[in-house]
Amino acid sequence: MEPFVADEYIERLVWRTPGGGSRGGPEAFDPKRLLEEFVNHIQELQIMDERIQRKVEKLEQQCQKEAKEFAKKVQELQKSNQIKEAADIIQKLHLIAQELPFDRFSEVKSKIASKYHDLECQLIQEFTSAQRRGEISRMREVAAVLLHFKGYSHCVDVYIKQCQEGAYLRNDIFEDAAILCQRVNKQVGDIFSNPETVLAKLIQNVFEIKLQSFVKDQLEECRKSDAEQYLKNLYDLYTRTTNLSSKLMEFNLGTDKQTFLSKLIKSIFISYLENYIEVETGYLKSRSAMILQRYYDSKNHQKRSIGTGGIQDLKERIRQRTNLPLGPSIDTHGETFLSQEVVVNLLQETKQAFERCHRLSDPSDLPRNAFRIFTILVEFLCIEHIDYALETGLAGIPSSDSRNANLYFLDVVQQANTIFHLFDKQFNDHLMPLISSSPKLSECLQKKKEIIEQMEMKLDTGIDRTLNCMIGQMKHILAAEQKKTDFKPEDENNVLIQYTNACVKVCAYVRKQVEKIKNSMDGKNVDTVLMELGVRFHRLTYEHLQQYSYSCMGGMLAICDVAEYRKCAKDFKIPLVLQLFDTLHALCNLLVVAPDNLKQVCSGEQLANLDKNILHSFVQLRADYRSARLARHFS
Repeated sequence: MEPFVADEYIERLVWRTPGGGSRGGPEAFDPKRLLEEFVNHIQELQIMDERIQRKVEKLEQQCQKEAKEFAKKVQELQKSNQIKEAADIIQKLHLIAQELPFDRFSEVKSKIASKYHDLECQLIQEFTSAQRRGEISRMREVAAVLLHFKGYSHCVDVYIKQCQEGAYLRNDIFEDAAILCQRVNKQVGDIFSNPETVLAKLIQNVFEIKLQSFVKDQLEECRKSDAEQYLKNLYDLYTRTTNLSSKLMEFNLGTDKQTFLSKLIKSIFISYLENYIEVETGYLKSRSAMILQRYYDSKNHQKRSIGTGGIQDLKERIRQRTNLPLGPSIDTHGETFLSQEVVVNLLQETKQAFERCHRLSDPSDLPRNAFRIFTILVEFLCIEHIDYALETGLAGIPSSDSRNANLYFLDVVQQANTIFHLFDKQFNDHLMPLISSSPKLSECLQKKKEIIEQMEMKLDTGIDRTLNCMIGQMKHILAAEQKKTDFKPEDENNVLIQYTNACVKVCAYVRKQVEKIKNSMDGKNVDTVLMELGVRFHRLTYEHLQQYSYSCMGGMLAICDVAEYRKCAKDFKIPLVLQLFDTLHALCNLLVVAPDNLKQVCSGEQLANLDKNILHSFVQLRADYRSARLARHFS
């Protein structure tokens, strides 16, 4: 750029102004106009000068400020470097001083130690300040210097303490701890040369101080006063702690982080887990007993002592197996003393116990602890509730000669079957996974087998005696309703051929019992019981028909009765039972067939294979049997 020359600038201005040229120019010289132009231009130059001056002042101020900041930064860097240099020197002096004899160099060693300590404190203070300012690079520099000092661990402690400030502001301490560790994990590698060690120390601090204190506050308050709440809290806290541990497994914490985290968890919970199963089983027993007692109280029922081995027990067992009248049976007014609500409550309590057992037991103790819980379930559900109901139900079954008896034992059977299914489901779903790979598996299976066999034996006894009572009821109906004149009417010519009133009532009773059996049982048990009832029903009708003498018209009535019994037998859907009544129906034909046709009927398909004495016994029931002609035809 050329230098500024005032004369040349004015000259150019004059030539640009109209009327400012010489007299010989195209326009006449106009001094006034030139003066006016000079005045205006001078004003513009003054305004421009002021603007430029302000800009210069502003730039000068900014330059001075930046110069000061630069100088300060240089000073800090120089100071920082002197610290590092001083640290190197004092570190070396400190190492040398260790070798000097104390007697001769005590004062020197003392000064070096003092300077070492002061410098160490300064570095830690500088690290603390840098952390509060969030200056990661400065923290890294100071940490690198402190790495060779004894106070390095204190530097780590300061970092761990400060990074936890304000970290626990939510209601969930476990979530807070997880967020804190994630944040530090991202940062710690930029500060320390051994980030995994620092992070591990932070986690150890969180577990041993923060979490341990929190767990203690939550558990100690209810440990002695509320076992239920204590177990719930213990399960919840242990679960949340192990979940936190799982999240921390993704971080680099050294070689064996699994063992490291497991030890931390153990240090928090060891005093609670050592006697966990005692608390669990104690609570489960008291809770189960309370559930049962509340149920029996609601029924206004005082539990009887069963299986004491005394005279009453002996009488009851004899009465169950015979029809000897050893005293009145217990009247339970149709109450089964089985409650699905009670069962569900007991199973729910046990399910929760199994879940806690799985989580809180040491793996080596798990099968044994699970077995203890299972034995409590057996005690209260199977023995104190189901077995008690079966024993009470057996004692409530009337003798076979009782009239209008309430045969409610089938209701006991129905409810017991439902409960067995629930019990078996919990055994498979919640117990088996805990013991499947241990010797306790066979022990549990054996115990389950024994308890079910014991109950099935009582159910079988009760069903057998109930069937006897059913047959007894049928006997009463037949005895009350069947008249001798039914099968030997006085007026043979005035009889309406239909089944007798006794037959109608017996069939109505049988159909009702068949329906009840089908509703009370399931699977093959239905067929087994119906077969037994059908066989006894057949025997009853067979023996009943043997008590009467039959005229020709009476025999026709007997055939009609048996036909109705056979219809009833079809409801059983048991081939053997239907076959028995088919044969009985064929036998009744011997009561009415013409004497000349007896041999032909006896050799028919349905009667040919029967014992001749059976055939003879039916023929003897004919009113005309004693006639020589009939005897001759049958012989």
